[in-house]
Amino acid sequence: MIFSEQKVAQMAAFFLTRRNGPMSHMKLMKLLYLADRENMARFDVPMSDDFQCNMKNGPVLSSTLNLMNGNIHHEAWSALISPISNYEVTLLKTVHDWDELDELSKSDLSILEYVFQSHGKKKRWDIVEYTHELPEWKHPGNSSVPIDQVLTFKAFGCSDDVAQQKATQIQLHMQLGRKLSEMS
Repeated sequence: MIFSEQKVAQMAAFFLTRRNGPMSHMKLMKLLYLADRENMARFDVPMSDDFQCNMKNGPVLSSTLNLMNGNIHHEAWSALISPISNYEVTLLKTVHDWDELDELSKSDLSILEYVFQSHGKKKRWDIVEYTHELPEWKHPGNSSVPIDQVLTFKAFGCSDDVAQQKATQIQLHMQLGRKLSEMS
């Protein structure tokens, strides 16, 4: 799979719909990361196919953060999610039925619901603190560094060898996705 702005926009729309109002952009980012992480726990791949990195306030999805911050523009994102205002984002188009989120599978929706039920009521700084306790988070200072997905898989109980194999598969998958998107 290739990173899809439309898919991450729909993932964000799911959380904003469940919130039923504005949400801190930082909290939304953490929920999106946790959905990626949960998908890795269940299916060995991140849901978004975005590049995961550590930043000062915890793990983020790099391209999604650029969309959220307005550093890159894509109509799928801007049609659904507002620009950040007062540190919050809002849903621009009401989602009446999950079928409208056609980039998301039933298993995606199930994971998003699980993440929202588990973390959706947390305040933004509480969810930041929670993500700082994840084994794969390492403080990068004022920079960003790639998340070591081996640590993520080891946190799920994988042996060193299995964790390395799974992380390598994701890296190869993402490299292939980049090559395919360059060709199109």
